[in-house]
This record gives sequence, structure tokens and C-alpha cells, in this order.
Amino acid sequence: LSGLTLSVSCLQPSCFGYPLSIFFIIINEFCERFSYYGMRAVLVLYFKYFLQWDDNLSTAIYHTFVALCYLTPILGALVADSWLGKFKTIVSLSIVYTIGQAVMSVSSINDLTDHNRDGSPDNVSVHIALSMTGLILIALGTGGIKPCVSAFGGDQFEDDQEKQRTRFFSIFYLSINAGSLLSTIITPILRAQECGIHSKQRCYPLAFGVPAALMAVALVVFVIGSRMYKKVQPQGNIMTQVSKCIGFAIKNRFRHRSKEFPKREHWLDWASEKYDKRLIAQTKMVLKVLFLYIPLPMFWALFDQQGSRWTLQATTMDGNFGAIQIQPDQMQTVNPILIILMVPVVDALVYPLIKKCKINFTPLRKITVGMFLASLAFVAAALVQVQIDKTLPVFPAAGQSQIKVINLGTDNATVWFEPQIQSVNVTPMESTAYMTFETSQLLSLNVTSGNKIKTQLIKLSEGNRYTLGVKNNATDIVAELLFDNVTSKPEEGNNLIRFINNLPDTINITMGDTSFGTLASLSDSNYNLFPGGRQYEITAIINSMPCSVTSEALGFGSACTIVINKCSGEILDVTYSEDIPPNTVHMAWQIPQYFILTCAEVVFSVTGLEFSYSQAPSNMKAVLQAGWLLTVAVGNIIVLIVAGASKLSEQWAEYVLFAALLLAVCVIFAVMAYFYTYIDPNEVEAQLDEEEKQVKKDQDVYEKQAEADSQM
Repeated sequence: LSGLTLSVSCLQPSCFGYPLSIFFIIINEFCERFSYYGMRAVLVLYFKYFLQWDDNLSTAIYHTFVALCYLTPILGALVADSWLGKFKTIVSLSIVYTIGQAVMSVSSINDLTDHNRDGSPDNVSVHIALSMTGLILIALGTGGIKPCVSAFGGDQFEDDQEKQRTRFFSIFYLSINAGSLLSTIITPILRAQECGIHSKQRCYPLAFGVPAALMAVALVVFVIGSRMYKKVQPQGNIMTQVSKCIGFAIKNRFRHRSKEFPKREHWLDWASEKYDKRLIAQTKMVLKVLFLYIPLPMFWALFDQQGSRWTLQATTMDGNFGAIQIQPDQMQTVNPILIILMVPVVDALVYPLIKKCKINFTPLRKITVGMFLASLAFVAAALVQVQIDKTLPVFPAAGQSQIKVINLGTDNATVWFEPQIQSVNVTPMESTAYMTFETSQLLSLNVTSGNKIKTQLIKLSEGNRYTLGVKNNATDIVAELLFDNVTSKPEEGNNLIRFINNLPDTINITMGDTSFGTLASLSDSNYNLFPGGRQYEITAIINSMPCSVTSEALGFGSACTIVINKCSGEILDVTYSEDIPPNTVHMAWQIPQYFILTCAEVVFSVTGLEFSYSQAPSNMKAVLQAGWLLTVAVGNIIVLIVAGASKLSEQWAEYVLFAALLLAVCVIFAVMAYFYTYIDPNEVEAQLDEEEKQVKKDQDVYEKQAEADSQM
């Protein structure tokens, strides 16, 4: 049998001393990570803008999905180790994964249910059902193959290729980061494009379709290498043995709970009737580490909000970086970029410096610092949110209305809001800010301009905004009350634009490729959406004569009224009146919070895995890997619970709440870490080996003695 194994391994083709098969595995991992992170980068914006869910529901479903992705690896490991083997598990679950990505892409096709071709789906339920089906399949696929791929790569090496195996894992994790980084840059660009059969929309089908195609490529590449792989047969899963051992110990202890049975040193010792001493000792070591894992989910609760709350925060910010326009979901790329830069810096510079300062920076202290830094990152996010909130417009509450005045004439105008509420002076071609009134109290307007006076009764509907256009003509004063129909700030960095015709003639207006139709004198158009950061050609057809001008560069998230005043020499004269100010807080202000959170990840995540591996026996690494992934899943469930239960209306307050919770958990963990005693699993196992040898020696002596006695 050993000769057969040798001949099979000799047939394995190699390249630069590495088995050729691992290159297929690395390409597969790169494509799979691109697929997963690319889809995840645009997911929360898909929920918000395509499915029209609010921020809270979008965040809740996003974190439910991420939690599911980190619960399914346990299932994948059990299937691979106990039933199908790693190769078949990866292939079968990759097929499920690819189908899930394809379903997600189809679910985002607007024209699927847009029968009236108005640009929005007629039956959102169909899109929701398809999306949820796709996400469940993706969670099963990505989670199921997660524990198998790296272990399957490790299986390809011989025992004497330890150096190559170590280097393989470094390249493997580099491919994960490369896939993640590229996808979080590319898919938001694809999402920002406009596509569609009947009406142009944000291109979610392309943003989900490219990750689906990459997943299909990952599957094909992996299957192509099939003949080269060394496939280890399933040998049972250590997790099931550990679970059975713990279950038996609890059951046995419960059976012998009366005082007549002597106490045992540890509750796991009650499993000694059925399980060997080695398994019990190893399980004790694992449980000791797993107990320390209890506070860790709180870190992940904050960390994974980069893809939900922080992305939503970026939608209310200015993404103009001069030559390039950054999409809100692209800000997530700051994390992988900083990770690639900081891991070597921290390892080669920061840790040696701390060591030189004679500070004993133990792994558990590093984890505590990581939790504290994550808490600090959320304080930074709260400070940014406070600045954003200052720039947000105040819309009328229930029982209130708002009015702004535009003076379209050449004389100063004074408007009195009766009965004797307040008055305002407006210079020619200027406008006021919005003024808030109690709807029931405002009954009439009194307008004075030049030597003319006009009184006008008005009836407003509560919760709405209006624009009062005032113009002193040769004969009288015209006062037009225009309904604004804007109740929220434009999102995704778009701008709302409308026109007021201040000419005596009827005109036809277009801006860019958008037609605003025909406008009578002193009437207004509807608002239309325009992407920010661009200039547009404004064209007015007046008495069959075209007149045009290039607009000012639009901001991000503003609403603006453009007044058409006159046309001289085919040049259009326009004035701008700001209805909602653009986003003024720059996205660059998010970089400090990303930087602090990345520092936290470097000292927390890398150290956490390293600590876990150093404290567990070699055959129990899989159990700790499952436990570690479980902390990520529980962390995402915590977001659902806290965000759902807190009922905080202010987003900055929610950030502060999460920061405070993690700080409290950090203190608890520091106390737990203080009382933890480090162990060396190799020493414990060597001791067990020694004891087993002694038992075997005693047994041999006893057998020899018994044989001698029988001969006598």
C-alpha cells in the first residue's frame, strides 16, 4: 500500500518544486473571493435603492446573510470529513454557489416585472423572492467550501514539503486579499453604470453578473485540475468526536449527581468511562480557549458594519476626489488596501519596538487592544455622523409647511405672511431659505414691490414645501405658489433639478438628454434626477429658436431650481436657487475610522487565530477554526438585536451605543485574560505519550510475568 501511494504521488506533476495542482486551487480561491466580496460590496445599496427597503431593514438582512455565511462552514466541514470528501464537497457546493450568484443577477433585472416601462419594478415581491433564494444558495456555497479549500490545498503537499506548504498558505491568503480588493473597486463601478432594455437604471445585473461569471470560472478551473489532485478519503470529523465526548460527560455527570459519588477534578473527567484520556485532555484545552471566545463576537458586530452602516453613511457624503468620483460602496476598499500595507509594518516595526520597550505584549493583550481600537473607530464614525447631520435639510413636521420666496422681477419685494406672522425682503433675482410655518395659522400673503401691493389667500397642505415666485410686471404683481414635491434629500449622490420659466413666452426645455417638456410663462417643471459632479447642456426652444448654456457643475445630493431669465444672441441667461444643499462632508473623513478599524483588525484577527492555534492540540485546529467563524456569525446576529432593540432615531447615537458595548466587553475580556494561564499543547501531548508508553510498558511486564507464572 505504501508503495502504491508513493507511485501515485510521483505521478503528480510539479512546478518550481510545488505540486501543479495548487495553482488551480489558488486561481479558484481568487475567483471565489472576487465573486463573494464583489456581490457583498453592492448588496446593502441594492436592498436600499432597488428593493426600496429602509436603512434598518437593509442593514438587518445584510447582517443576517453574513451571519449565515459564517454558520454554514461547520456544515461544510462535517459533510467533507464524514461523507463526501473535500473534492466532491467543493465541486457540489460550488455549483450551488454559482446558481445562487446567477439567481441574484436575474433578481436585479428591472425589466423582469416592469410591464408598464416606468423604470421601477411592478412586482417587487418577485425580486425579493429571487434575491432571498439567491442569497441562501450563496451562503450555503461560500460557507460550505470555506473550510475545505485551504485544507484541500494543504493536502496536496508531501510530508517533506513543509516549507512549500507554509509558502502556499501565504500565497493563498494573498489571493484572498487580491480578490477582495479588486472586486470592491470594480463592482461599484459596474453598479454605477446605467443599463436596461426599456428604461435605463443603475446596473445591478452587471454588478451581480460579473461575480456570477467569476464563480463559474472558479468552478471550471477547479474541475480542470481534477486529475492532478491528491484526494484524501474522508476520515471522520474531530468536531463530532468532541461534541459526543462533551455530551457524554454532561449526561454521565447528571446521572451521578447524588453525593454518594465522589467528585472529579474536572467535569469532563466524567467522560473517562467511554473516551480515552488523550481525547478528554485535548477537549479540555479546546474548551479553555472557546471560553475566551465568548466576548469576541462583539468585535465582529462592529467590524462587519463597514459593509452596511458605514456604506450607507458614505451615501450622504461628497465622493468627489478631483479627477475621480468615488462611489459610496468603493470606500470599503480602504480596508483591504490598509491590511496589505499594515500587516508587514506591524510585524516588522511596531511589535519589535514594543518588545524593545520591555513591554510584554502577550496575544491576549493584543486582542484587548484590538477591541479598544474598534470601539474608538465607532466614536470616530459618530463624530463624522454629527457633522453630516448638521448639513441635512430640515423638512416640515406634521402640522407644518415650508415656503421659500424667489423674486423673479427687477424691483425689491417684501412679503408679509399673514396674520402678522413674519415678513421677508427679497432683492431682484435672489431667493430666501425655506421658512417654516404652522399650516393652520398661515392664511394669506401680502406682497409689496415697487409701488404696488397684492394680497393673496393661500391654502397649504401640511408636511409639504412650496416656492413663492414673485414678479412685478408693468400692470400688477404676479405671485405664483409652486408645489415643490420634495420630501427627502436625493440619494446616491444624485441631484434633483427643475426649471422656472421667467420669460413671457412658452418654452421647451432639455438638459443633457432629459426633456422637461413645455413650460408656460411663470410655471415650473417637475424635478428630474441627474448624477453629480458633471456639467450639462441646457437648451430652451423659444419661438422655434434654440438658445443654450452649459450648466454649473452639479454637486452631490442637492436639489436646485434653475430660472430661465432671457436669451440674448443664442446664449441663455439663467440663475440658480438652491432648494437642498449638496453633500458637503467629504468621504475622505471616513478614512480615519477605516484606519483605526484596520489597526484593530490587524492586532485582533491575526493574533486571535495565532493564539488559538498555539493553545490547541494539532488535531483540534478544525474545532477552533469552527469556533472562530462562529464568533463572526454571532457578531452579525448581535447587530440585528442591538439595532432592532435600541430604537435610536439618531445614527450617531447608535454608533456611540456600539462603541460603549464593545468597551464594556473589552473590560470583561481583559479580566478574563488576566486570569488565563498559557499552556503548551506539545508538552501536554508529550506527557500523555509518556504516560501511554509507561502504561504499555507496565502491561508488557505484567504479561511477561503472567506468562512466566503459567510456565512454572
